Amino acid sequence: MHVRSFQLSDCNPVTELLQVALSEECFENTIQPFSRQLSWDSDLIMVAEEDGEIVGALIGTIENNHGCYFRIAIHPDYRRKGIGKALVTAMEQRFQQRKVSRILIAGDEQNLAAMPLFEAMGYGANKIMEAFQKLSIVAHG
Repeated sequence: MHVRSFQLSDCNPVTELLQVALSEECFENTIQPFSRQLSWDSDLIMVAEEDGEIVGALIGTIENNHGCYFRIAIHPDYRRKGIGKALVTAMEQRFQQRKVSRILIAGDEQNLAAMPLFEAMGYGANKIMEAFQKLSIVAHG
């Protein structure tokens, strides 16, 4: 498995991954913020590849000097293989390079399934961003 920054050629494979890995409602709530983050700073989108196929993606964003894990998606066939941890670790390093003051997790119901992963990596309840709706990538309008 190889974790790397998002590249333009990843757009379709990542969109397909999001459709397969997320519920329909979650996908609908993710695709616009994904597009916004892409146009603003694609370095904060990490992908995991296995045999040339994208099997995981993590969309991050920085808001008011806080790093935020917005959405993680792992292909159902590749779950529980360390891909999520590798993506979070890579994004953590990216956030540290950007010198963010805190790292938070978007606290929406779609991230509930990923909470055990984040908790196992040391992100407890105090790291959940309740006001994630105010994130610029989520902003409606």
